[in-house]
Amino acid sequence: MNLFLVNFLLALIWAAIIGHFSLFNLGVGFGLAYLVLLTARPALRDTRYFLKARQFAVFTLIFFREMIVSSLRVLYDVITPFEHSRPGVIGIPLDATTDLEITLLANVITLTPGTLSLDLSPDRTTLYIHAMFIDEPDALRREIKENLERPLLELMR
Repeated sequence: MNLFLVNFLLALIWAAIIGHFSLFNLGVGFGLAYLVLLTARPALRDTRYFLKARQFAVFTLIFFREMIVSSLRVLYDVITPFEHSRPGVIGIPLDATTDLEITLLANVITLTPGTLSLDLSPDRTTLYIHAMFIDEPDALRREIKENLERPLLELMR
C-alpha cells in the first residue's frame, strides 16, 4: 500500500479526533503519522517513502534558503543608491532529462528572485536563464546545479 496515502489518512483521522480540520491540525497529524509509520518501519515492507520524505524536506529547506538569500540580495540592490546588479543571459547545461524534471527546475529557478527561465535549447540539454547578478557565469552555473538541480533530481529519481 502507498505509505503517503496511509500517512495522509492517519492525518485526517487525527484532525477528526481533534474535531477541527485546519491546515495546522492536518500538518501536525501528518507529522505524527509520519513518526508512527517510522517506528513501524521494520514491520513494513522495504519502501523508499522515508528516503523520499527526507529528500523532499531537504529540497524544501534548500529552496527556501535560496529564495531568502536572493530576495535579500535583490532588496539590497533596490534600496541602495548604487546599482550592484550585472544582468545577463547564460545557459545552464542540464542533467535533467524528462519533461517533468526540466519543468520543475525551470519553475524553481523562476520562483527565485533575480532569476528567470527563458528558453530551452532544441536538443533539451541547455536551459537559458536571465539573472540579475552575473559576477562570474561559471559560479552561477555551479550554484544553480548544486543548490537547485542536484537536490531536485535526487528527489525525482
